[in-house]
Amino acid sequence: MKWCFADIFETVAELVPESIALVNGDTRRTWRDYEDRAARIATALRVAGVAADSKVALYGHNSNEYLEAQFGVFKARGVPVNVNYRYVEHELVYLFDNSDAEAVVYDAQFAPRLAAIRDQLPKLKLFIEIDDGSGQTLPGSTAFEAVIAANDRLPKQAYNEDDVYMLYTGGTTGMPKGVMYRQGDFTLGLAAAGIGPGAPATAGALAETILALAADAAAPVSLPACPLMHGTGLWLGVFIAHFVGGAVVTARNDHFDPHALWRLIARQRVTAVAIVGDAFAKPMLAALKEAQAAGTPHDLSSLKQIISSGVMFSTEVKRGLLEFADIAILDAMGSTEGSMGSSVVSRELPPGETARFMKNPTTRVFNDRDEEVQPGSDEVGMIANGGFSPIGYYKDPEKSARTFRVIDGQRYSFPGDFAKVAADGSLILLGRGSVCINTGGEKVFPEEVEEALKAHDSVWDALVVGVPDERFGERVTAVVSARAGHEIDEGVLVAFARHRLAGYKMPRRVVVVDTVKRAANGKADYKWAKETALQDHAKGDRP
Repeated sequence: MKWCFADIFETVAELVPESIALVNGDTRRTWRDYEDRAARIATALRVAGVAADSKVALYGHNSNEYLEAQFGVFKARGVPVNVNYRYVEHELVYLFDNSDAEAVVYDAQFAPRLAAIRDQLPKLKLFIEIDDGSGQTLPGSTAFEAVIAANDRLPKQAYNEDDVYMLYTGGTTGMPKGVMYRQGDFTLGLAAAGIGPGAPATAGALAETILALAADAAAPVSLPACPLMHGTGLWLGVFIAHFVGGAVVTARNDHFDPHALWRLIARQRVTAVAIVGDAFAKPMLAALKEAQAAGTPHDLSSLKQIISSGVMFSTEVKRGLLEFADIAILDAMGSTEGSMGSSVVSRELPPGETARFMKNPTTRVFNDRDEEVQPGSDEVGMIANGGFSPIGYYKDPEKSARTFRVIDGQRYSFPGDFAKVAADGSLILLGRGSVCINTGGEKVFPEEVEEALKAHDSVWDALVVGVPDERFGERVTAVVSARAGHEIDEGVLVAFARHRLAGYKMPRRVVVVDTVKRAANGKADYKWAKETALQDHAKGDRP
């Protein structure tokens, strides 16, 4: 077996062909079915001229078909391109053009958007349409099920560990970038996570793990609650489970309903759910409390693990979830550019500080002179991932050179996160440098202030940005929404935060909104928060 997605999935299908691989509603696909349908999709891609290294866009909500299409692209030795289904037309044109996509597999509801931009996308030569019940269709497209019915299986290909795997990331600023990995590096890293500590990540060890889990009926049943179009849902919610022969449960996520999520977990006997921090965890906890108060508590007996990444997962919410479920909570610190650390808590290992993580053995923190920050020094530096890391950004050598650098002979990825190193060697995460606020010469990292504000009972969500200030350069401004049944008192909130943070980090203004805007994956929309804060600032009725 080579360390390539298609080869690993094919190996799983050979080892446990009758095990369940995909679940969506009443539809259950075995690994044999999964592999067979993907092989037929791969043939259709090849017939259409999609060759090795060609890019294929996946444009849809979470579904069996999304994952079958992705597997098919891997089998054809193509490169899947994740498309944010919230993008408007000009953003879609940019992404399809920048990625050089030659085919697209999409939910039918997005047919009108594709129709509007089709003449701007001359590289696209195949449109495969997933029936999502919307009744929409694009002339000239081929139905997903028709593609499978009309094509024979593509024979096993000569997979290469140098084949590229790519995921587009929006980041905090700028246009989306395709982050490229060697499949050999990426799949080996994920396999190690699936096998677990103490055993080497080898093909033999992976096969033993798959067979042992199957024999004990202990293979994971994973539910990505967040969108598959983002790394957290796909990497933590799909790949790790699939690599050890587990099943993946999907549900179309047009709207996040925490009660529906808990019911789905119970109905499908889900063992692990992937989320994105407080953006998902807070409403999930609130739903548990509501159900308990109503005398109809949710059944959590199957759940063993909650996995999160990408957004702050606060200590208070972790503690609340642990009161309801005897589970492990893995809070992974990382980005599309690589993993840097993690925090694992349970009832036996209760959570400590929110933004503190044990760093990976290959993770370092460097100051602006490329000197390693010493533990306990209180110096701020940029986190560097020295483990398996991307080979670069697609078609952007300049950004690649800035982000992926060699220090003392070791190649590191610098996604842009800043941290301190505690005396015990753990990371104290401060936030992303691109949204750092400079006020009077002091650096303020928004996530640190947001954490302090969200700890108050009246606050449901918060984002912190800087607005222009004649005296200090930038003024710290918070955009917050209230918890149901509460009102925000600016003075009380700032006084509360002052007990947790230095005075210069305090918001000079708190702007209250109905809802703090976030992306579908729960990540902060700092552009919107900045615009909201500037609109308030322009009123001129505040110092």
